[in-house]
Amino acid sequence: MSRTADVLRRMFFPSWRRTGGKAGAADHELFPETQLPESDAIPIAEDTRLELAGRQRLRERVGKPVAPVIDAVPGAHGASTASFAVLTAKLDYLDEHDIRRVREAYRFADEAHLGQFRASGEPYITHPIAVAGLCADWKLDAQAIMAALMHDTMEDCGITKAEMVERFGAATADIVDGLTKLDKLQFSTREESQAESFRKMLLAMARDVRVILIKLADRMHNMRTMEAMAANKRARIARETLEIYAPIAHRLGLNQCYRELQEASFRFLSPWRHAALSKAVAKARGHRRDLVERVRQEVELALTQAEVPAQVYGREKTVHSIYTKMREKHLSFAQVSDIFGFRLVVASLPECYLALGVLHQLYKPVPGRFKDYIAIPKANGYQSLHTTVVSPLGTAIEFQIRTAAMHAVAEAGIAAHWMYKTSHGSEAPDNRPDTKHLGTMWLQSLVDIQSETRDSAEFLEHVKIDLFPDSIYVFTPKSKILALPRGATPVDFAYAIHSRVGDHCVAARVNGEPVALRTALSSGDVVEIITAPSARPNPAWLNFVRTGKARSKIRHHLKNMEAEESYDLGLKLLAQALRTEGLPLPGVDDSDLSEADAQLWQSLVRWSGNRNRRELLVDIGLGRKIAVIVAKRLARQMVEQGRRPDAVTLSMGRYAVDSEAPTQGTIVIDGSENATIQLATCCQPIPGDHIVGYLGRGEGLTVHTAECSVGKRLFERDPERWLGVEWSDQPVRAFRTAVGVLVRNGTGVLAEVAQAVSLAEADIAHIDMDPTRAGETSELKLTLAVRDRQHLADVLRVVRRSPSVMRVARIRP
Repeated sequence: MSRTADVLRRMFFPSWRRTGGKAGAADHELFPETQLPESDAIPIAEDTRLELAGRQRLRERVGKPVAPVIDAVPGAHGASTASFAVLTAKLDYLDEHDIRRVREAYRFADEAHLGQFRASGEPYITHPIAVAGLCADWKLDAQAIMAALMHDTMEDCGITKAEMVERFGAATADIVDGLTKLDKLQFSTREESQAESFRKMLLAMARDVRVILIKLADRMHNMRTMEAMAANKRARIARETLEIYAPIAHRLGLNQCYRELQEASFRFLSPWRHAALSKAVAKARGHRRDLVERVRQEVELALTQAEVPAQVYGREKTVHSIYTKMREKHLSFAQVSDIFGFRLVVASLPECYLALGVLHQLYKPVPGRFKDYIAIPKANGYQSLHTTVVSPLGTAIEFQIRTAAMHAVAEAGIAAHWMYKTSHGSEAPDNRPDTKHLGTMWLQSLVDIQSETRDSAEFLEHVKIDLFPDSIYVFTPKSKILALPRGATPVDFAYAIHSRVGDHCVAARVNGEPVALRTALSSGDVVEIITAPSARPNPAWLNFVRTGKARSKIRHHLKNMEAEESYDLGLKLLAQALRTEGLPLPGVDDSDLSEADAQLWQSLVRWSGNRNRRELLVDIGLGRKIAVIVAKRLARQMVEQGRRPDAVTLSMGRYAVDSEAPTQGTIVIDGSENATIQLATCCQPIPGDHIVGYLGRGEGLTVHTAECSVGKRLFERDPERWLGVEWSDQPVRAFRTAVGVLVRNGTGVLAEVAQAVSLAEADIAHIDMDPTRAGETSELKLTLAVRDRQHLADVLRVVRRSPSVMRVARIRP
């Protein structure tokens, strides 16, 4: 064994032979872990020696080279042994049993990653150890540390979840599984694969927040060691970090992690800008050193005289936050006034306000720059008093005042729950940070969003929308506080209250005044939502809502509504097409579906490539499949079953095709249609117009007037997609149409025209005016809501009588 060990030492340390069996100085520079005392190395236990055969089988299964002699030489894994010794020193808050379990997880991960190296050339095991070390800094429990050590074993080493459950328990295995990408599944694009893997991780994170804490630690270490990667890969990872992982860290209150991820991403995405701003910040730091020290001494003296014990820290803005402020507010570096600030940490909550009073007596506060995040905490649990004062040199300086517990939450967010519990285990529960606001409510909302969003890319879009760093705080009429992203509207507020409130929202009042639903809310607003049982979400809301929850709920409702309407339309179209073959439509209700009809539908669905009968009918209603072609296939199958065309049905079907008169097969339009049947915007048909229907590919049915030029071009291109449609005898709503009005320029002309329209019992939905009005006349374009053609004729007749109106007519395409 000593001979083998000597061979290994010669391989790892080139100067061993020259120095007579001792590691040289050059070796210590390359391998600083050789300076550690021998006691810090991980000894190979006797039971581990007995398991060498099992480990060899593990290596053979995952495709690693077999080198059992290394296991027998303590310290042969030099870098990993040394770094694990550093990790062990951080685990002093765990008991001996937990440390033994962590050690076992380390050995398992070391075996699994044997033979793997990072892009920098280091053994791969150094990465899981570093990730576990970051988790240990947050004082996470033993299960999380074990999962951090093994977080890549399923993904990169072929270890199954069942093996991990058997050896380390279900909780640890679930965390590792939540961190594992879906590389084994086939996706059409890399973006789809990333979105689905991210969706899986976020759902695991909603069940166990330790998943995202380990993921953030993993991303932090990757960003710290990304220099060895290719430039394009660095840019892609940095952009993903800046857009997703840094905002998640912010939402969970992990401000230290948030700042580090932002800085690293900015450094890799914009290295020149980062270098220039870093140099400017360092220069400014030197210029303002005297001012910072003077302010610190004056504040400490004033607090001491007021008998308010406090710790005063200097605070410096990150380079990325300076750049963001310069870009958003169009400032130069010299115009950014709050590069440096101060943080006061006091003993108790009342002393926060006492310290604030001392500061305002010492320096003049800047009006409108005081924020009380203690009375109204941020959504991620952040609490502090923020005030900006004028320094002795006339520059503005921001102060943050908080207690030690608030400081722990402000820096470590949800991880402060573990840190605070571990270091202050004897304190009363009431003194510990309240974790219900530390991002967990946001995590739970992800479960609601994903249950209604089956598309992974769309889910990722909703999550990005929800990752707003800035929030506003609004009140319900019962004084409950809600945190919403900046720019949120009453519709966002309604869905934040409950999805049913959002679905039936019709109007809103802000501070007692009626406002439009697209109005942006401000902090302190009292919002009241007015609902109606018959109201439904409006597709136009998607243009202004700001929360992922509101967007996903609206889309979910519209998709369900579109599917229901498409199903009904597809059923009607297929029945109409089948009548031209002289056959009735087979039964569709599962309750009374015969065996023969069930076989027909099963065969037809298999032929069409759909998953079930409902999906096939929805595709027909949306125009993705032609009803005539599907009907011919179904008729052939029915004939094969022995069914014969009926003469009466055949004549009805042929009459429906050949005759221009309305028939039973014609689709009736009454104005209640929404997603599937739409009125063309080019010709804007109204009841009384002769109309035709065009079944677009995936767009549903679009209704045109018979003389519409756009419709005629579509007919020439796809004549088989045209259907017979007719107006209902009793439409359920008013219909919009465009009217052109030529008027003489003068005072009150617009009011005169509007009054005439009102007298005719019509409504003006929109007005376009000639902005120049250079001559004696102007052209007005009105969008009117009328009942039918007769009503429109009455409106035109009343408007034409106005003295200022020279000509009025309906606008045709």
